[in-house]
Amino acid sequence: MPILEVSRPGRVRIVYLSASGQLGGAERCLLDVLTSVRGAEPDWELILLSSREGPLVERAQRLGVAAGVVAMPESVARLGDSGAQGVGRRAAVVAARAAGGLGALMTYRRRLRRAVAHRAPDIVHSNGYKMHLMSSWSRPATAALVWHLHDYVSSRPLMMHAMKWCSRACDAGIAVSESVARDVEPVWRGRGPVHVVMNGVDLDVFRPEGPRADLDALSGLPRAPEGTVRVGLVATMGRFKGHEVFLRAVARVAAGRPVRAYVVGGPLYETTGSEVELAHLRMLAGALGVGDRVGFTGFVAEPQEVMRALDVVVHATTVPEPFGLVIAEGMACGRAVIVSGAGGAREIVHPEKDALVHEPGDVESLARMMARLADDAGLRARLAGAGRATAEARFDRRRLGAEMAVVYRAAAARRAGRRGPT
Repeated sequence: MPILEVSRPGRVRIVYLSASGQLGGAERCLLDVLTSVRGAEPDWELILLSSREGPLVERAQRLGVAAGVVAMPESVARLGDSGAQGVGRRAAVVAARAAGGLGALMTYRRRLRRAVAHRAPDIVHSNGYKMHLMSSWSRPATAALVWHLHDYVSSRPLMMHAMKWCSRACDAGIAVSESVARDVEPVWRGRGPVHVVMNGVDLDVFRPEGPRADLDALSGLPRAPEGTVRVGLVATMGRFKGHEVFLRAVARVAAGRPVRAYVVGGPLYETTGSEVELAHLRMLAGALGVGDRVGFTGFVAEPQEVMRALDVVVHATTVPEPFGLVIAEGMACGRAVIVSGAGGAREIVHPEKDALVHEPGDVESLARMMARLADDAGLRARLAGAGRATAEARFDRRRLGAEMAVVYRAAAARRAGRRGPT
């Protein structure tokens, strides 16, 4: 990978560190940040360093962002405490993996440190748990460090302890919801400000009008009959995304109704044991008797085209969601949305006004909401219109640049204060 050119002295230079090169929710949010910061502060230099090649790097480069890769060894990428059940089991599994990958971890730390130092940043902005830890070890002493917090740390006890230790190096946190900000308080311990900056959506891309994906063709299914209500779960294959709950709810609703369901998404995560297997979901759909009424599209690069092809967008996480980008995107596309009502996801909707809400992990609750929308085209239309209005009022990504600039300036001032007078 060639050395990236750096800008002339005097510019604010921000290095963004991503733990993934794929396009999960956190990575798409990062692209929105890059776009918005560039629009708000056109003289600033933005640089992306990703742990992997992939569409994130390609899209950042298309934005005019200098983007490169500092490849994370596979043994490091697979570390994590989400794949084993129980704290004791997690500790044993992660400790064994960490011991085996300690050499690779230290080598990667040195390579990342050199790569970041070469760019001489004023700000380092990290995205993803692994990068939060790596950034605390790798950023130059003169650079302010900002962690962008997309997830709950309390659900990952081993990571929580690591972040407690590493947070002393951090100058500011950005939480995607009030729920995430509250969750990180025991880790942060008042060491610096945690700013709540909700994710944004490109309202020109995520809009009701535009191309629609052919979900039947992508799924290998015959075209659905006219009048079919299309219901879709658009998500990564993370275990907490509620794929099984969705399929079981579909089985209850589909009987006697012209409903076809779609599971949209593919594997993204590298942490061992963190994703549900597509083959398992296909077998479950067959066992529930809806194998011919559920399409599995795999990963689709343009989610807005998927949402326009749906009548109902379902968010079915079984645990509290930190934000729920798919909710905001579905609303922006003018589609009726069903939301798992906990965590940050519950903060961004008004139940019965711009979305329907079900109990997380409750098949019967989700099935009731799906049945209501399948049976009532007027309700679908009312929620769709209100959802678009909410997206325009709250989720326009153009606000991100100004909000991020405030955080960066505060973090830089805090870092300067820590260093003292020069």
